[in-house]
Formats: sequence, structure tokens, C-alpha cells
Amino acid sequence: MDTLEPISLKNLKTYSLKKRASKVSVKNFASSWEPGGTMGQWFEKLPNILAGSDLRNLVKRLSMAVKEQKTIILAMGAHAIKVGLSPVILDLMERGIISGLAMNGAGIIHDSEVAMVGATSEDVESALPQGKFGMARETGEFLNGAITEGAKVGIGLGASVGKHILQASLPYARYSLLAAGARLHIPVTVHVAIGTDIIHIHPAVNGSAIGETSHRDFRIFATLVSRLEGGVYINLGSAVVLPEVFLKALTLVRNLGFEVKRFTTVDMDFMRHYRPMNNVVRRPTLEGGQGFSLIGHHEIMFPLLAAALIENLDSNKVF
Repeated sequence: MDTLEPISLKNLKTYSLKKRASKVSVKNFASSWEPGGTMGQWFEKLPNILAGSDLRNLVKRLSMAVKEQKTIILAMGAHAIKVGLSPVILDLMERGIISGLAMNGAGIIHDSEVAMVGATSEDVESALPQGKFGMARETGEFLNGAITEGAKVGIGLGASVGKHILQASLPYARYSLLAAGARLHIPVTVHVAIGTDIIHIHPAVNGSAIGETSHRDFRIFATLVSRLEGGVYINLGSAVVLPEVFLKALTLVRNLGFEVKRFTTVDMDFMRHYRPMNNVVRRPTLEGGQGFSLIGHHEIMFPLLAAALIENLDSNKVF
């Protein structure tokens, strides 16, 4: 076998670095921090590259949506409550920034337990071997009772629980997203997968009531989606249920003739998942909108986004 000679580099064609198009420039670099700065200054010092650029763009789009009174929907997994974000979300509701809130079935559990006793999230590993996981009496009785009553009077699941929390004057109701929704007349919809939530194994469970009230909430959610043109849809920590619900609601309203094409979406989670990336970020915005993906811990990323938005609105300045 002949020995191969190394290829010659003598006639390689080159060009000037100064004339080359480059994707990164020093003008987009971060600025160093000085003690005593403000949140707005911190935001301005971010690099205008990749996620830094996306965050700036997202805040700009959120600010425009708020100023133009467009619909802003926050769809969230229950983990957002478990990591302490309720006060941040409540503040956005009080400010009139959030037009509607959507959550999965676990959301009403953690929200109502916080309202009842100021604590939630049991230790599954220690309770499961004895069959005690999810067996808190008050949780099952309170929520199943609220849902059954809601079905009787023809309201959605979220409204049923929210009104029940207000009527019961629970000691920590000020931390409840559901109660705030009922008080502020902001729709809070709950999208249940039967068998996923602890209240489904309690004696008071009423499957027909859950199905009826949750389906009503889907239709209310679809009404919110029908108004999303020019608005923003945020998916916070739901990897499966809410991205699927959103996609179905979007195709429903488009089928009915609603113009929902140019809007902004963002997925915020610990990692990129298939359904949020396709059903939230990519597919819904193909008709003219823009989708973003911001990866990081909920307890850090969402307060940063909220703070940047509030600073932007307060200063009337686009960072």
C-alpha cells in the first residue's frame, strides 16, 4: 500500500479578517458591575448575545403588549408555586399585566394547601412506602367539595376553587393565585389529567364534576387564546399538559376564524423539552410571531423577567 502524502496548504485561499462578517462584536459584550447599581442598570449591562439578546427582545415585546393592552397568558406547572413564585405572579396580576392564568391539576393542590396552612409539598419518598402519600384529609375534602359545588352552579374548576378559598377565609389566602383570580376577575383555568393528582384517590372525588369543570376551563382558556394576537404566551415549567392544551386551543380558535398569528411565545424551564419547543416556541409562531426559549431555574429566571418588565414599564424605556 502506498504511503499517502500530507495535502499541501501552499495554494490555500484566504481573506482579510477585517472584511469577514462576524457574529460576535465587542459592542455586544457585557459591561462589568458597579456596586450600588439598579435593576435597570443590571439589565442594560447584559451581553446582547444569544439568551441576553432574547431576554431583551422578550421584555420589549412584553412591554409593548402591556402598553397596548394585549392579552398576556401565563401557563404554569405546579413547580412554580413550590419554588415560592406566587408573590411574584400575584404582583403581576395586581398590576393588570397578566390577562389569564392556566395551571395543571397539581397547581390547585399546592395553591390551596398554601392558603390553608401556609405550607405544601410533602416528602413523597418517606410517605409512599406506607401508602400515606397524598392522603392529607383537608386537601381532598376541600378541593373535591369545591369542584363538586362548581359543577352544580356551572362555573369552571379554577373559579370554583378560587371562590371557595375566598369564602372560607383561609388564613394564608393572600398567597393564593386562585383566590386572586376570583377577587380580581382574572380567569384562572385548570387543565386536569385524571389520575395525576392526589385528590383523585380521595373518597369525595367526583369524576364527572372534574371533567365538566375542567372542560369548561378549556373553553375559557380557548377564549383567551382567541385574543392572543399581538400578545404574549408564557409557558413556565409545564413539559407536557399545558403545551398540548395550548396547541389544541390554538387550532380550535383558528378553525373558528379567529386571527391569531402574530404573537410572542416563550418557554421557561430547566431544560428543553420536545413538546414546549414544538407546541409553544416553534409551531404556533410559524405564521408571523416569534418564539423564545429561556433555560434556567424558575426561582431565578422568572423573578428576573418580572423585575426587568416592571423596570421597563416604570422607566418607559426599552432596554
